Amino acid sequence: MTYYHTYCMVFHMKTTLNIDDKIMKRLKEESARQGRTMSELLESALRAMFRSQKSQTELPPLRTFEGGIPRVNVANREALEDFMEGR
Repeated sequence: MTYYHTYCMVFHMKTTLNIDDKIMKRLKEESARQGRTMSELLESALRAMFRSQKSQTELPPLRTFEGGIPRVNVANREALEDFMEGR
């Protein structure tokens, strides 16, 4: 009986990028300085960029509603049950 662990597999995508020569030179220098691959540096830079974009997104204000006058004190369990039962 064969058992497959597909949920544990890690997939990597390869792609071609056109990077300015000056940027590429700096990337190679930084890669050597840090002892990391250029792919690791690019991936961490992209992750940081996406995180900062996510945190800069402003959320729209929450809608508010006029609830009116409370009909029952919710702290009073008996009054709340009576109200819910229509008594």
